[in-house]
Order: sequence, then structure tokens, then C-alpha cells
Amino acid sequence: MLSSSSTTVNSLPLKKRLCFLLKLVCFVSSVLIFCEFLIYYVVIFQCRWPEVKGGGHMGKKETSTSVLKAIILADTHLLGEIKGHWLDKLRREWQMERSFQTALWLLQPDIVFILGDAFDEGKWSSPQAWADDVRRFRKMFKYPVSTELVVIVGNHDIGFHYEMTTYKVNRFEKVFNFTSGKLITRKGINFVIVNSVAMEGDGCAVCRTSEAKLVALSHKLNCSQQKPNHSNKRCSDVEKLPASEPILLQHYPLYRKNDAECSGEDSAPPEEKNIPFKEKYDVLSQEASQKLIWWFHPRLILSGHTHSACEVLHAGKIPEISVPSFSWRNRNNPSFIMGSITPTDFSLQKCFLPYESRVFTIYCAAGALLVILILAHFQLLTPPFYFAQRLISKHKAV
Repeated sequence: MLSSSSTTVNSLPLKKRLCFLLKLVCFVSSVLIFCEFLIYYVVIFQCRWPEVKGGGHMGKKETSTSVLKAIILADTHLLGEIKGHWLDKLRREWQMERSFQTALWLLQPDIVFILGDAFDEGKWSSPQAWADDVRRFRKMFKYPVSTELVVIVGNHDIGFHYEMTTYKVNRFEKVFNFTSGKLITRKGINFVIVNSVAMEGDGCAVCRTSEAKLVALSHKLNCSQQKPNHSNKRCSDVEKLPASEPILLQHYPLYRKNDAECSGEDSAPPEEKNIPFKEKYDVLSQEASQKLIWWFHPRLILSGHTHSACEVLHAGKIPEISVPSFSWRNRNNPSFIMGSITPTDFSLQKCFLPYESRVFTIYCAAGALLVILILAHFQLLTPPFYFAQRLISKHKAV
């Protein structure tokens, strides 16, 4: 009888320790689940599709069928085998995958555009490395049949102009069904896909092919926008397209001197805004920019490349939106654009993803609380005087 009661007494501290350990595991697990999973739902749930200006006069059924819901993001920069550390890959790819999949589930877009630099090392990748990068990309950016994904080529995918080869271009086109000068028409809206790396203007083989396709497409679009009673022999045999003014999608922005006029919390840092842009490297050349405007007279231009946000007007009336990087490796506050688009109008809204600094702050606060809980459990949070007194008494006893 006595031995059984002593066993019960001895087991009590063990039960307390196990209970305390279980509480710690639950606490740590809750923090991890929130910071690595739930936070994306909490943040993206607050994003709302913008309303098109004319949408208020349309019925709900008509609005849902005539408005194209598009998500636009840029510069995912999946790390490769040369520069990519495994831990950096793991962290950044998990963040982008969770953000993308959460956005698809909550927002249910009709189409998603990625404006170039899907990969970081496409310009260097061996066939084996390229295949591995593509496999990881498809896993991260998988999408349902109800959504379409369109990926535009960037300089990190095929190299800058001096690194670009037909092999690299064809390799990218084979995976993503990308062609410069390609027209994508959805719900009567025309999107023109541009390989901006090939807009060098030096007559290289890839450049000539790309520009020829753009010129031919420009002719089709211009003929389609003419009034029915306007006779033009050059347009008599041309395939008619929807008369909607096109939206240009490309990686490089059109020419601008710098980012000095850009504003917003995700624009370039103040110390970088006045740094002059280099033509054909940071932005398209003035000549190439004028060509695209003259050929297509677009109502909107969407670009990436700079990793920072910017809104500019070209020719005093054509807006260009530079979309910031989608990767936390390039920004503390990544985002994407949500667009509600009709054949005659559009409305854009930015959706910010979780700030990495805030996630880090949550982890630090949780870590500090965890230390306090452990110290309190072992009764090490006594007032400093008594703690010092205990230390002195132990020292004398020795």
C-alpha cells in the first residue's frame, strides 16, 4: 500500500513535465502553422476585385460574363543550381507557392499573367537544370482547368540580348507556348505578347522574326478597329479581330529616364529613384518604345523587370504599370495586380502579400514568449534580489 502511494507521488512530476512539453509543442506548432500557412489566407482574403467603371450599369449576370478577371505578377526568379542555396530555395519557393495557390483558391481568376523572369538562371541552365527548374515551377504554379496561365519571357529566362540564342528562345517557347507577337483574345479583349529582349533593333535573327510578327499583328489590329463603312484595300483580305484596343504584356518597361516620378510604398527606395536607367538593359530603347506605341496604340501596358512598382503615362494618355517582384528574395513587400477588364475599360487593384518583416516580428515575439514560459515553469523568474540571495547561499554552502 505504501509503495503504490509513493509511486503515484513520483509520477506526478513526470505528468506535469509531459503536460508542459505538450503545451510547448502546441504553441510552437500554432505559430508555425499561422506564419507559414494561415497568414496567406488572412492577408489575401482582404483583397477585392476592382469594379469596372461601367460595371454599375450592368446586371450581375452580364457583369460576370463580360468582365475578365486577371491576376498579373512578375519576376518570380526561381533559383537555379548555380546561385541558389537549398535553404533559400526552400523558403522562397514555399512562400510563392502558398501565395499563388491561396490567391487562386480565394480569388478564382480567369487568367494569370507572369511578366517574365520566371527563372533566375534560365540564361545559364544546362538541359538537366532547366528541366528541374521547370518541374519545380509547374509544381508551385499549378492551376485548375478554370484558370489559364500565360508566361511572358524575360532576360533571366533566355539571357540579355547578347546572351540570347535561338536554342534558349525555343526552349522557353516549347514549355510555355510563348511566341513574341502572339495575340491572346479573351472575352473580346486583345492582349499582345511581346518578347522585349528581342526589341534590340540591331537586326539579329530573333529580333527580325519577332518584329515581323509584331508588325503583321499590328496591321490586323488596326484593320479590325476601322469603321465598317471605311474602305481600305489593304484591309480587304485581313482576318478581322475584336475591335478592342490592345493591352501590351512584356518584361522590360518602355523607356523612362528613371523612377523619380514613381510613388507608393512598393516603389523603388529613395536612394535609387534618381539613378538613370540604361536603355536596352533597364528599359527598352526610346526607338523600340516609340515603335510599340505607334504599332499598337495600346490602352494599357503591363511590364516588370525593375522589381519595384511604378505608374507612368506615355504620350500623355497611355498608362504603363510596372509590376513589382513576386519574390520575397527581391522585396520585403511583394504584391500582384488584380485586374477587372472589359473590351472598352479596365480597373486595377494591388494585392499585397504578407510583409516578411512582420512575419519575422511574429517569430521573434513568439520566441521571447516561449523563453518566458520556460523560465516561469522552472521558477527562474523570481525577483532579482531573491534570485541573487539564492545564488549567494548556494555559494556559502559550498
